[in-house]
Amino acid sequence: MSLFSQRLCELRKKQGISQAALAQELGIALRAYQYYERGQRDPQLSVAVSIADFYKISLDYLVGRSDLPDLASERNAP
Repeated sequence: MSLFSQRLCELRKKQGISQAALAQELGIALRAYQYYERGQRDPQLSVAVSIADFYKISLDYLVGRSDLPDLASERNAP
């Protein structure tokens, strides 16, 4: 499982939202979202951005380039 898929699953569970509800919120098929969480497929950039926007986190955190999830923290990092 990739860091992206791990974080995706963790974020969703922390928010207490179902895969189906999140997929609907993102405007994608449930099966597509399930593939992302299992690490079987990577989302298009536009979907990844929508996921980051939904959780109000940086895209860098979502894809594993940063350990700072907060957008403000990302801007202030050296």
